[in-house]
Amino acid sequence: MSADTVPPLIAAHINYLLNHFPLPVKIEHMWSGSRHYPGIMDRFTLVMPYCLEFVKWDIMYNAESPFSAPDIMFGPEDENFHPFSSKVDEGEGDHNSLQNSLRDWNSKDPSRLTSLLQELRDRYVSYQRKRVEGVDDERLKFELCTMLSREGIEMHLSSGVEKPEEVKFAVPLVDININKMIPGCPWRHPQKIFLQVLYPVVRKYATTPSAPRLKLVSTSELKALLSIEDIKLPSWIDGMCMAEYLPHLEESLEKQVLEAVSLIDVRRGFIEALDNFFGRPLEADPVFCRTATVITASGVFTFLVHILISTQFPKKQPSLVLQSSQHFNSQGAPIKSQLITDYPWSPRWEPLQMAERIFEFLADEALSFKRYCNEAQLQ
Repeated sequence: MSADTVPPLIAAHINYLLNHFPLPVKIEHMWSGSRHYPGIMDRFTLVMPYCLEFVKWDIMYNAESPFSAPDIMFGPEDENFHPFSSKVDEGEGDHNSLQNSLRDWNSKDPSRLTSLLQELRDRYVSYQRKRVEGVDDERLKFELCTMLSREGIEMHLSSGVEKPEEVKFAVPLVDININKMIPGCPWRHPQKIFLQVLYPVVRKYATTPSAPRLKLVSTSELKALLSIEDIKLPSWIDGMCMAEYLPHLEESLEKQVLEAVSLIDVRRGFIEALDNFFGRPLEADPVFCRTATVITASGVFTFLVHILISTQFPKKQPSLVLQSSQHFNSQGAPIKSQLITDYPWSPRWEPLQMAERIFEFLADEALSFKRYCNEAQLQ
């Protein structure tokens, strides 16, 4: 996005949106809608998270009328979403507030677009809920009744020619502020864990309905603390409903989140122990303690050791990558080893012994790595 092609007022609205919207949004594409000023970018596609997927809305300003409110075009799959219509269903909010937002538009206030989009997203959540409530499926109606007391649930009804109708729920789990549990936390947006629940739409009564498809999903940055893929979901028992399933899952998840936070200090203790054999690390992750880089030598051969520490540490040993400070490939990049995971290790050792055994392993490995570097340099 070039500053000299985006009108300043529009640029101010976009910058405020990207920095203050409560969810991580991004601009996918910008273009010009002006016949007279084709180089002026006054329109863009906004990508916004919804129900563990994304929706794309086109935000269309008019460079020839820069003080006017933008038009907003929703996706083709949402052709029945009319938030500005006077015929707004009960529960979708007061259409007058949206109309007033546009009528009283102040282009010099950079927060206006953000406020408008927040309100539209709230309307969109209500719109999708109304669609799901209208599905003729007794089991879904029952699940909705049991879950609607939970805050923050999003849902989506999808259908198509080549796929059967299904309803997806995104259920937020673990009502604790993970960000505040981590000193020096760099995350700008709250990190959350969701249960994705997929129900096929069944328009006839079934005595033993099949289990829904379940999957844990987290916001992307949470992987620095906790690997969602490693968490095993509780079994779904025949006849169970989500209201019975969720409390057990949340209790287990909360324990695992607390354990993941406590393991930060365990990894920190290991990194601090490296100092006794390698000297102070050149670099180390100060928040999550997932990486450290030390320097070591064998005779005159000096090399770096990049230590990659899993969230499963100490059960899972760190991976090592060796990097020569004296050998370079034909592109001028330092020669590195493959990932090393096969060396003496026990999760029961004290951090000092873990660091010592890595140091001893590298003393033996240095000769092989030097030979590898010499051969790679000749290629």
